[in-house]
Amino acid sequence: MKIDHGFQRKREFLTFMLLKAKIMKHTFLNIQIPVLFLLALVFSCKTTTEEQLDNLKTPFEVSEGLETATYKEVTQHYLKLAQNYPEINVQTIGETDSGLPLHLVTFNPDGNFNFKKFQKDKAVILINNGIHPGESDGIDASMLLFRDLATGKIKAPKNVVITAIAVYNVGGMLNRNSTSRANQNGPKTYGFRGNARNFDLNRDFIKADTKNATTFAQIYHLVQPDIFVDNHVSNGADYQYTLTHLFTQHNKLGGRLGKYLHEELMPDLEMGLKTKNLDITPYVNVFNKPPESGFSQFLDSPRYSTGYTTLFNTLGMMVETHMLKPYKERVLGTYELLQQVLLLADKDHGRIKELRTNTIVEQQQREYYPLNWHVDTTRISNLNFKGFKVDTLVSQVTGHPRLSYNREEPFTKNVPYQNYFVPKDSIKVPHAYLIKKAWTAVRERLVANQIDFFEVQKDTTLQVESYRIADFKTRDMPYEGHYLHYGTRVTSSFPNLHIAKGDLVVPTAQDGIRYILETLEPQAPDSFFNWNFFDTVLQQKEGFSPYVFEDTALQMLEENHGLKQAFLKKKEGDVDFASSWYAQLDWLFKKSDHYEQAHMQYPIYRIPKGSNAASILRN
Repeated sequence: MKIDHGFQRKREFLTFMLLKAKIMKHTFLNIQIPVLFLLALVFSCKTTTEEQLDNLKTPFEVSEGLETATYKEVTQHYLKLAQNYPEINVQTIGETDSGLPLHLVTFNPDGNFNFKKFQKDKAVILINNGIHPGESDGIDASMLLFRDLATGKIKAPKNVVITAIAVYNVGGMLNRNSTSRANQNGPKTYGFRGNARNFDLNRDFIKADTKNATTFAQIYHLVQPDIFVDNHVSNGADYQYTLTHLFTQHNKLGGRLGKYLHEELMPDLEMGLKTKNLDITPYVNVFNKPPESGFSQFLDSPRYSTGYTTLFNTLGMMVETHMLKPYKERVLGTYELLQQVLLLADKDHGRIKELRTNTIVEQQQREYYPLNWHVDTTRISNLNFKGFKVDTLVSQVTGHPRLSYNREEPFTKNVPYQNYFVPKDSIKVPHAYLIKKAWTAVRERLVANQIDFFEVQKDTTLQVESYRIADFKTRDMPYEGHYLHYGTRVTSSFPNLHIAKGDLVVPTAQDGIRYILETLEPQAPDSFFNWNFFDTVLQQKEGFSPYVFEDTALQMLEENHGLKQAFLKKKEGDVDFASSWYAQLDWLFKKSDHYEQAHMQYPIYRIPKGSNAASILRN
């Protein structure tokens, strides 16, 4: 939705008249006065009066920093800006679980809102607000930012287009209350963390159970941001900072892009804020322990927003304001931080574009891809950390020790910080993946994320690499609508596979290679397997009656000497196995021709590099 009050047309007409004046030199004096009149007319349309500024005050400002805008007030604010300023555009996109769409707000000083027209030349920033609507700081800060850019209070960067999702969790924002954020100092009322179906949307970017996540993917691939900022409020310890940052983990992002994030973008942001007398520190990743004992960087796997955007080589950062600071300070701090991101993107726009383009090429040339990142304990950084003295008291409620932060005793000291990570595993990158056509939920997510694939045109049989699930663990409690698997291990073989017309082939040589690998490799922490997409293969459908199978088992042992030796060895070395008659029969059943091949068979197959299978399947 774009509302244009005619300024652009007036400006174009003025340009035409000025050009005409230059051509008609002999009559320039005759048209000078009309041109100056037109100039005054056009710029009077652009000038923002005090009355107009009053009309654009946000509920945050009117309440003197005590309140946050409602969903209706947010929407009305941006529509009013779009109506009065041609540099602002508001689009309604997709659906959310609430039944309402998302609003994408864009500021471009050129007044051009066709993303394909400027994505190559300008850095694009995407801000996400209200993923947890109780953490409303970014909602209000963005309202101020877009208004101040439009009115000229902030100088508009020439090399940046800034976009924002006004409110991502619409259902949660409509569920307004004043009690659910027990640890938070304001605003007076706010939204709820869960969305309309009570999903935490910052765990949903890969599994995409919600309409919100599907629409986010649509927006993300439309915008194709170079920098992504997700605004939050922290939980955890007490300390002096109002602002903390949680950049995507730089080793996981990898290569020169990760190095730029860690060694240039992050320190430049910190220094820029320091000139505004704002200190910022990495997200204080502790729970119920003093920060000065040290902590590690938070690892954002692809279920989280910045972990998801990393899969497409976007520089991602969560802003985490400190929950105990006054609401006004938090919002204004977020506002200043967003301005600094704008300035840095403007300065480095060409370099960021180049690094991202080169990273995509480098990713497609990798032979191995790292998985399952963990803290590198051999490397420790130091933070010059500003905290408060921590006392350990006896709780008057429980009678057990409790922490108490003493704000009367601030300190600055070196704190050990672990912000280097290494992968536990790696997989050899295949040429392509083959997905059986029955698994439509996987196809839907590939489509949503603009992953290229093609359908097999005729039935055939080819050799592929096949995984069987060797082991996995599962959470005991439900987690975001799932019983999540972890610690998954597989075994590999190279059988001849019947491939049916309509099965999908997904080449890895494409921009979305990281998304493909992180979702289709079952060992990856946020793989579709670990999110329960394939749980039906984990259940054995056919079994045996012991009194019938006893005779078959005996015949197997008598006819297969190697099987008999393996059976006896397992009985000798495994006390539990030796003491269970059923376990012994089940072991033999799974070695027999009666055991179904679908059990524990991962239904996505790999086509190795060097194989001509993909080209055969395409024809």
